[in-house]
Amino acid sequence: MNADPVWHPRVVDPALAGVPAGPDGLLEFLGGTDIGALLVAEKAVIFRGFGVSVDSYDRVADVLLPDRLAYVHGNSPRTKVGRNVYTSTEYPAEFEISMHNEMSYAHMWPSRILFHCAIAPATGGATPVVDGELWLRSLDAEVRDAFAGGVRYTQNLHGGVGLGKSWQATFETGDRAAVEEFLSGADADWKWRADDVLWVSQLRQSTLRHPVTGVEVWFNQADQWHPAGLGEDALALADVVPEDELPQNATFADGAPIPADYIRHVQETGMRLAVNCDWQVGDLMLVDNVAAGHGRRPYTGKRRILVAMS
Repeated sequence: MNADPVWHPRVVDPALAGVPAGPDGLLEFLGGTDIGALLVAEKAVIFRGFGVSVDSYDRVADVLLPDRLAYVHGNSPRTKVGRNVYTSTEYPAEFEISMHNEMSYAHMWPSRILFHCAIAPATGGATPVVDGELWLRSLDAEVRDAFAGGVRYTQNLHGGVGLGKSWQATFETGDRAAVEEFLSGADADWKWRADDVLWVSQLRQSTLRHPVTGVEVWFNQADQWHPAGLGEDALALADVVPEDELPQNATFADGAPIPADYIRHVQETGMRLAVNCDWQVGDLMLVDNVAAGHGRRPYTGKRRILVAMS
């Protein structure tokens, strides 16, 4: 039996593009390219050797991301550093971030993710990417079948003091009415609890068909919401905090618990199949957020990868 061919993001440099090095050369290439078709064909594209910097970033990002989105209802800790530009997930350098499709737990998710390397790490720190079709196909049939009904995500977002993110940081507002309006249109159940805690519950898909190719891919973040996928501290917290009070959790659609070994199998399979994007300063990587998942390898030294979505 033949092994699956190894998929890698497409690398485009000035020589391949036939344009001068520098941001203007990249803009020249992009002006003559059907970016949507390129991304569908390749799943992820790295633009390398064009020297994109903070000063030239917006000009290029505006072409690659026609409608930059705010990270509203995002569950990862980030800092906003520009016009809907954020730091990549602020998580200790020694830990790995498992494969995922950005905001696949939400009622709407970005179709494109754009990464930019401002500071490359001393060692490690790659952004691994995985073919979502291969990830789904490689999971045990027992696990795929168990997730067929979808995933229920729950959150308890504190009002400023507590574990996890606050509702103010999550929704980028301190206005309760604005949060309620957002959730009312998000096909979510929610209620305000004592001490300014917002409880949110969402039933979402576990797989998704790509809107252009029709290919079915693994598309959920159950492993990043479930205590078993978040390390020993999260498991210890789940032992002492009632399940309905955890900062976040994931269950099967009917509320039944997801076995920890299923979560570990999903995580390990995604990481095993992923290929690394090892960063160079000035790199951009555009990812089809349905076709491919992404994560982060541990690293040493300073690392600054910026993220925007469309």
